[in-house]
Amino acid sequence: MSKESKAEKMQIDTTLGQLPQKEKGSLQPIECKTIEEQRRHQLERLASGFRVFAHFGFDEGLAGHITLRDPEHPHYFWVNPFGVHFAQMCVSDLLLVNREGEVVQGERPLNTAAFAIHSRLHEARPDVNAAAHSHSMYGKSFSTMGRLLEPITQDSCAFYDNHVLFDDFTGVVLETDEGDRIAEALGDKRAAILKNHGLLTTGETVDAAVWGFLSMDRCCQSQLIAESVGQMERISDDVAELTRNQVGSEPGMWAMYQPLYDLMLEKDDSFLN
Repeated sequence: MSKESKAEKMQIDTTLGQLPQKEKGSLQPIECKTIEEQRRHQLERLASGFRVFAHFGFDEGLAGHITLRDPEHPHYFWVNPFGVHFAQMCVSDLLLVNREGEVVQGERPLNTAAFAIHSRLHEARPDVNAAAHSHSMYGKSFSTMGRLLEPITQDSCAFYDNHVLFDDFTGVVLETDEGDRIAEALGDKRAAILKNHGLLTTGETVDAAVWGFLSMDRCCQSQLIAESVGQMERISDDVAELTRNQVGSEPGMWAMYQPLYDLMLEKDDSFLN
C-alpha cells in the first residue's frame, strides 16, 4: 500500500513565510503576500486538519488522507506520509508528490491509495485545492446503505444536491483508473459517499474540506439515528436549496473550521513544527 520514489527531490524550505497566528476567534483570513507565505500558511492548515481528524477519532490504522495542491506547482500536491498517526502529524512530515505519484519532497513512503484517489481528483477539478478522506465510523457505516444523505436537518442541507454516491467498490483503491471513476462520479459536486468505504470531501481550502468532512460524518450519524427511531420528516427541496446556499458555501465552511484551528493551537501546537 506504500509507494517508494526515485524521482529527483525538490528543496522547498517549508519553514519560510511563517506568519503570526490569527487572534483567537477571528474570522478574518490571513493575508499572504508571497508564495512562501501562502504555502506555509496552507501547510499549517493541512497539518492541523490531521490533528482535527485525530481529535474526532477519524483515524483507522494506516487509512485516511488529506491532500493540498501546491500554490506554486499546481500539478503537485502535499499529503500525509504512510505510517504517521494523524495525532502526530507536523508540517515537516508532509510529502510533496508529483502527477506521476513520485515523492519529490520528504523521506517517508507514500500511501498508494492516497495517490490513486486524490491525484485524479486534483487533475479533474482545478478548483479543488484540498480533499479529505478517511474511514470514519458513521461515514463508512452510512456508506453501506448505498444512498445519499437526505435533507432532514439544517446541517445536512449543506450537502443537498451537492454530493454523489460512488457505488463501485472493488477493494482497496490502488490504481488510478478507479481514481478516475471516482473523479468522474464526483463531477462538480463537493462530496462523495464511497459505497462500503467512507466519505470524500473537497474544498478550495483545507479548512473547508476538513470541516465538510466532519459535518458530513455527523450528518451520517444523525440520519442513522433518525432512521432507527422512526419516520424522518424531510425538508422540502426549495428550503433545502436555500439552506445549502446559506450554510454550505465555501466561505461558510471555511469559517466553521476556524474555532477548530484555534482549539488545535491551544491543545498542542506542535503540528506547526
